[in-house]
Order: sequence, then C-alpha cells, then structure tokens
Amino acid sequence: MSTLVTVETVTYRPQKIRWVAGGLAAGVVVLFTAISFGLSGSTGFENSGQFERGDQTAMIGLGILIALGILAFCRPRVIADAESIHIRNVVGGYDLPWSVVRAVRFDRNSPWAQLELHDDEQVSIHALQAADKDYAVEGVRALRALHQASVSA
Repeated sequence: MSTLVTVETVTYRPQKIRWVAGGLAAGVVVLFTAISFGLSGSTGFENSGQFERGDQTAMIGLGILIALGILAFCRPRVIADAESIHIRNVVGGYDLPWSVVRAVRFDRNSPWAQLELHDDEQVSIHALQAADKDYAVEGVRALRALHQASVSA
C-alpha cells in the first residue's frame, strides 16, 4: 500500500504595488513620449542648436528606462515549501532552509514580513507587504505553518 504525500508549495507576490507601479510606469512612458513630440525647432538658447529626431527618440528611451526602474518594485516574490524558503526582493534574494529560521514575523508597524534567523539576523520579505492587508496576513500564516511543520518533522 503506497501513501501519497503532497508537498505544499506556496507563492506570494505583492498585490497593490503591482497595480500602482504598472500604472505609474505606463504614465511615465506616456508623459515622456508626449514631451518628446514637443521637442522641435530651436533649443531656446542662442547659438545652441536644434532639437533633432534623435533627441525625441532619446526622450522616449529615457521614459522607458524610468518605467523599467519603477517596475522593479513588482519583482518581489516568496516561494516556500516544506524544506526551504526562497525570497526574491527588489534587490537580491535568499534561499534558506527552514532549519536556519527561528520565526516568521510581521510586526505591527513593519512595512513587510520578516524572517528571524537563529543567528539573530533578520531577512525582509518584500512580497508580503502591510499594504496588502489580509493577503499578507494569509501569506504569513502559510509561512508559519510550513515553518512549524518543518520544525516538528
């Protein structure tokens, strides 16, 4: 008789920041594109030259680069299973086994959840943000359950 063991894997990404960053990025691209169409004729300074097609293209490109920087705030993700937790923040990430984690915390005035490690370090989990309210609480509860199950095993 075989027993099927299901390994629960949870994945969380921030919710509200994705909407805000997406809208803001689109707005920046539209704004810089509109400004680029206004770049024509003289620069307004004596003997300083004319705006060219390349200046317009560069302005649109600058808007796209700024938008990509804004969209970096959509990058955070946390993936956890019974053995480990994988955290990807705006900059950098962590792959940690549950054995090095002391607790999953989400303090009252904290902007996001944190892992408290056994060596008294803390690792931020930007994917579970206070702005997401119930979604973040659900995520923290799921991570705590996985952590507790790994400690009990």
